[in-house]
Amino acid sequence: MVHPAVLAQEFDYLVTKCRIIDGTGNPWFRADVGIREGRIAAIGNLSSRAAQQFLDGRDRILAPGFIDVHTHIENAVEKNPRADNFLLDGVTTVVTGNCGASKIDLDFWFAELQGLGLGINVATLVGHNAVRRQVVGLADRAASDEEIQEMRRLVESAMKAGAVGFSTGLLYIPGTYAGTEEVEALAQVAARFGGVYASHIRNQGPRLDESILEAAQIGRRNRMPVQISHLKVKGKNRWGTIGDTLRLIEGLRKEGLEITVDAYPYPRASSSLGIYLPSWALAGSPEAVLARLRDQDTRRKIIEGMKELLAVQGFTDYSFATVASFKADPSLEGKTISEINRLRGRESTLSAERDTVLEMLEQGGASMIYHYMSQDDVDTIYRYAGTAVASDGGIITPGIGKPHPRSYGTNARVFAEYVRERGILTLEEAVRRMTSLPAQVFGLEDRGLVRQGMRADLVLFDPASVQDTASFPEPHQYSLGFDFVWVNGVPAVSEGFITDQPAGQVVQRQ
Repeated sequence: MVHPAVLAQEFDYLVTKCRIIDGTGNPWFRADVGIREGRIAAIGNLSSRAAQQFLDGRDRILAPGFIDVHTHIENAVEKNPRADNFLLDGVTTVVTGNCGASKIDLDFWFAELQGLGLGINVATLVGHNAVRRQVVGLADRAASDEEIQEMRRLVESAMKAGAVGFSTGLLYIPGTYAGTEEVEALAQVAARFGGVYASHIRNQGPRLDESILEAAQIGRRNRMPVQISHLKVKGKNRWGTIGDTLRLIEGLRKEGLEITVDAYPYPRASSSLGIYLPSWALAGSPEAVLARLRDQDTRRKIIEGMKELLAVQGFTDYSFATVASFKADPSLEGKTISEINRLRGRESTLSAERDTVLEMLEQGGASMIYHYMSQDDVDTIYRYAGTAVASDGGIITPGIGKPHPRSYGTNARVFAEYVRERGILTLEEAVRRMTSLPAQVFGLEDRGLVRQGMRADLVLFDPASVQDTASFPEPHQYSLGFDFVWVNGVPAVSEGFITDQPAGQVVQRQ
């Protein structure tokens, strides 16, 4: 016979009368869930069982905590470890280190994170740009054999520390200067440890399919899973062709390559102002870049490259480019390059707008929001079963700049618009894209499902009331409707409010 004192503490929390969406994509079912010592201890009719705390689910949806596999939280989590913007959007775990940008000394960084009081779980990739910057610097050249060996050593060290894979940002400096062979050699190291290859591919416009095939080659030769980061078609000239790209990806899967994608549910992206310059112009130190901009002959060559980059995407001006953050003049945040050009007293010509872009780069550059995607293409990507929901966002300090609203409202937007309003996804499928799919791809074996024994990362919500409130004009707005969020069995959000009970953990490759 069980002693009554033991029975009284059978569960730490007992959530009753829920509709459970377990993360598999299967239809919801009614059940209770018992949580004990950070894990899901029981699922079923638990009405006669004991617990320290009870919560009436009131027929709301209980789902696994959302896993955001494409984030950039380095140098922000240290300042805001609670990560309110993610928690209030139902996110319990993030994968950072994307686009080739990561911390390198992961043993040190993980120890630092564990001492911060994390609000969410954090896993990371090791980034190609980070290791190349440390070994080769920002030079526009191939790495030597000795440098490749040193970069391989850094990747191996990060994988031993628990990185979940290797990432590239082949659009960005300095990764764009590396050939396929270099990337393949580094990815090979991550593959030995069971890591995934996550790639911001070289080109998302006219050479989109070619760039996906490069990522596929790296994955195939190293026998490792491939994740195409924030899949999109960039530029008017290719809008409407994403279906062809998805058929290419599905063909690769039929050939045996484990390849999936992630995407954010917005037709606008966010990146630096410099991506609309030819990559050679950005090599080296900030002083070297500035010298090129000020040398008239080199400046003319840069302008020719800018013309080509814009024309190949089908844009005739820079009205699609909005400033998110500009330290030199924050009053320009939220304005397009075309608007800023007029504010500076220049003619409304493409030539004058290029001068404005170069002038802003000379003043330190800016973070931008680019409306270079079509909503129809985003919808098509979201209809594809291999697409995980991801924000490409970071931990945000409220009120600073005009950031992309995806850092606040990605998951709520999917439920409100893609499920409830437009029916592009079913509720169960949307949850799968946020939970078991990313957990499977990135090897998070004890998260992503509502199953006995799994980590008690859970979200309770009413799908009829979930709403993203962050917008491009007013991005600093938290999502509404994710009433309760548990991280490792501890309530991080209660009745829609942060509890300030940090229970996040560093998640290392298993």
